[in-house]
Amino acid sequence: MTTNPVSAHQSLLEQLAVFIQESEQILADWDAYSDQHTDLDGWPHDENTYGLRAGLRDAATWRAFNRIRHAAKSLIATAEAQLEQLPSSRVQSRWAWQLDALDTALDQLTGLHRDWLTARDALPPSATPGTEAYDDALAERNAEAWHYLNEWSLHGRALLEIHAATQDHPPHTPTPIAPSPSRAAPLSSGKATRTRR
Repeated sequence: MTTNPVSAHQSLLEQLAVFIQESEQILADWDAYSDQHTDLDGWPHDENTYGLRAGLRDAATWRAFNRIRHAAKSLIATAEAQLEQLPSSRVQSRWAWQLDALDTALDQLTGLHRDWLTARDALPPSATPGTEAYDDALAERNAEAWHYLNEWSLHGRALLEIHAATQDHPPHTPTPIAPSPSRAAPLSSGKATRTRR
């Protein structure tokens, strides 16, 4: 059974929307926690507990993004193609640099994940999830990734906006000219298929 590329892309956009919503909630929860557990100069009352809480924020944001990480490059590429098809009157000037920001952040996240896999594979067999060595290495990846994940939370909505703009104004495709009856090719026994672009 072949998956419809249009419905598959729509599904990815829905997952992106869920990530944006979840990451915004994670950040709001973190801001509320930080306000309550720091002094007027922004220094935490308990540095150790504050650091552990920041680690939970980082891990939760990574998990939320992980549902679309494998397809994030495709989302950007599709949005770039859609942007080229839109009339200039429908294009927001910020969209182009937002796509660049998303692409740069994704490259960084891909590199951090690759480094994490290398570091994980280098750990001794005794270093399993729940051990200090494993958890510290994972927490380091999550902490370094948080800024780039936040970029996706901030600018990911541009992918949704570009897609919505193309739905309001679908790209123009010329209507094929029907052959005249005298020159029409004989019908074949097989069913004709139509490719959607």
